[in-house]
Amino acid sequence: MSTSSGPVTASQAPEVAVYWAERRRYLERIRQSPEVRQRFWREVVIYFARRLLWSFGFFPVFMAFWVPFVLSSFNPVVMASDLIPLLQDFVNANPEVQATTLSTLAIAWASIGFFFLIFDFILTPFKSPYAYEADVYMRAWEQLNHDQLPAKV
Repeated sequence: MSTSSGPVTASQAPEVAVYWAERRRYLERIRQSPEVRQRFWREVVIYFARRLLWSFGFFPVFMAFWVPFVLSSFNPVVMASDLIPLLQDFVNANPEVQATTLSTLAIAWASIGFFFLIFDFILTPFKSPYAYEADVYMRAWEQLNHDQLPAKV
């Protein structure tokens, strides 16, 4: 099975190779640019921070409040009346039980966070500024060399 959208004839192969060779040359050239390199590392840090905050901040908090809210039929009075005895039992328990409860909550928090982190990395892959710059350059390059390229490049 072929993944291309149509058959590539022998006459089109050199033009396609020229396109990818030019793209490769341009990527090598911009990888040496300190501005793009700095933007790349800044976007890597922002990407990882956003994924970590989203996975460990939003989803566990959302599930910790949304699930009890749904189970109480969206009635905050029922939710509070169910949770107050649990909180009183926690406060009145001995330190070993409190430590076990807190470690269980931390494990639950981490497991929910890692679960969503893995799927967040899969569903929202990192978009490199190098690829963006190369796409912009290649669009301009295609327009300049339009008459030399095949129709489906």
